[in-house]
Amino acid sequence: MKRLIAKDLLSIGAVFFRPDEPFTWASGIKSPVYCDNRLTLSSPAVRKDVENGLASLIREYYPEAEILMGTSTAGIAHAAITAYLLDMPMGYVRSGAKDHGRKNQIEGRLEAGQKVVVVEDLISTGGSVLEVVDVLREAGAEVLGIVSIFTYGMRKGLERLAAANVINHSLTDFDVIAEVAAEQGYIRAEDVTRLIAFRNDPSDESWISGGA
Repeated sequence: MKRLIAKDLLSIGAVFFRPDEPFTWASGIKSPVYCDNRLTLSSPAVRKDVENGLASLIREYYPEAEILMGTSTAGIAHAAITAYLLDMPMGYVRSGAKDHGRKNQIEGRLEAGQKVVVVEDLISTGGSVLEVVDVLREAGAEVLGIVSIFTYGMRKGLERLAAANVINHSLTDFDVIAEVAAEQGYIRAEDVTRLIAFRNDPSDESWISGGA
């Protein structure tokens, strides 16, 4: 599954590597990778693999789940399609409460005590998805865990999830995608070490010059 999804994401440019011309994140960190998993929605074949994969993760790891909640905005469509495949209710959590109407932050019907799985597209440092988890817990939900399309596996993200007692299961991860990218010629084999160095410590930019 991890290699299949990695090939899918690379084939449509949803995960694009550029180690010699790094992208700059909003935080200022230089990154060799650009991720836009929204592109999976525009590719029916890839979308099918992703949504069936997310459904499989939920069946395997969260069989007692009662409702899916997507993250806003990238996780909403994936939560909706996966919920359809599983014949489950779904909703989503806004980044902030509305300033009008009922001023909801959680959209969709969520009952206190319901067992929830959060659907996310991408996990890096874990901050945004944990905000969603906090909102759901404050509303009385029992958050079983997270399913996501892709995770960097960054130390900061792993530590944050562990501290919040949240489990994440991803369809693929940074290491697998880097390996497949090298095998298929998207990057050079020698770039994999540089990519893993970035993953291990994004604040250390020595990988840009090959670790020199």
